[in-house]
Amino acid sequence: MPDSVARSALGSGLRVVSESLPHLGSVTIGAWVGSGSRDETEAISGASHFLEHLLFKGTDARSAHDIADAIESVGGEMNAFTAHEQTVFYVRVPDVHLELAVDVLADVVWRPAFRAEELESERQVILEELAMRDDTPDDLVHDVFARSMFPEHPLGREVVGLESTIESMGRTDIVEYHAAHYRPSNVVIAAAGNLDHAHVVSLFDGRVGGGNGTRPERDESVLVAPEPLAVVERDTEQAHLVLGMRAPAEHDPDRYALAVLNQAFGAGMSSRLFQAVREDRGLAYSVYSYRAAFSDAGYLAIYAGTSVERAEETMAVIRAELAGLVKQGTLTDHEIDAAKGHLKGSIALSLETSSSRMRRLGRGELVENEIPSLAELARRVDAVASDDIARAIDRVLRTDELVLAVVGPFDDAAARSLS
Repeated sequence: MPDSVARSALGSGLRVVSESLPHLGSVTIGAWVGSGSRDETEAISGASHFLEHLLFKGTDARSAHDIADAIESVGGEMNAFTAHEQTVFYVRVPDVHLELAVDVLADVVWRPAFRAEELESERQVILEELAMRDDTPDDLVHDVFARSMFPEHPLGREVVGLESTIESMGRTDIVEYHAAHYRPSNVVIAAAGNLDHAHVVSLFDGRVGGGNGTRPERDESVLVAPEPLAVVERDTEQAHLVLGMRAPAEHDPDRYALAVLNQAFGAGMSSRLFQAVREDRGLAYSVYSYRAAFSDAGYLAIYAGTSVERAEETMAVIRAELAGLVKQGTLTDHEIDAAKGHLKGSIALSLETSSSRMRRLGRGELVENEIPSLAELARRVDAVASDDIARAIDRVLRTDELVLAVVGPFDDAAARSLS
């Protein structure tokens, strides 16, 4: 852990980790809750995301307007996001308003009012969000892909939930989910900026709620085989395609090799995919690969948006690039060096604000169980060798269990021509 980072555990079970950055004029504080959409039951799918919305609607002491006014009137910002395994709330303010930020954040996280009329209005907002997602095929296709990658498993559920579960979810469902998961022992406070660690700890010490005990155990259902093809027929101008396969979980030793492999294969403009699909053939404006990793599973995916007429050709080129990489067995030395350089540089550039530093601390403490220094991260990336890339290719790309998700003017029969 870097010398500038400090960590404390309160008697309540709350963990506080902070990084002092005296040269900054801001502080960002985040509450990282170790529960997300995979921790819901099927009947309340979307509860984590619904709760994220509701916590901003008001507390016993503050209305939604009071919360927004308190932060915005000092030039600050407050927001949140929900993922499969975490829900995060954060506030960024000028450093002189640290205590205000802590007070508002703690109030929002642990003392929501859950007023009936606010629940109903936010229900409508989320239903509109679902409708907007359904009208955005380049977003929808990724949810369709994940559902097919992890069928009959919580990781395959959409973070925002389903229209049916959002419509049926009652106040009691939300209150009980909050009480079970927003316990101090399931929360990490991450703070970065011009701050003193002991002062941050003292500010939270008297503001923590949520009772004692631990959150419910996470569903560790066994993964079944992925579904090879998923099609959502839409009258769109483009075909939106995601092709992918399962990959190692977030703590796997090969995660750095897979990061280098992904960068060289499809994560940048110099990547094999971008050059073959866009630059050489002009088949797509947007084409890229990306990784997702969870506590016990992961995947590598390739997205392309192309004209309906050229969808088959685009998929043929993508599959040819995958086959070529598997046949080659590893990346070239130049590709490895360039990918390493990009990863190390992007890590450094991404940590120039208190917000990005806070995210690194929160994720490190809650998810990765460590907060390595930038020098240590660079060392791990540099340690990736050609043999490591070859092993990652063997583990991930040499598979017959490919998943293809298609959103566009295709029925099942037409989509099969792409697979």
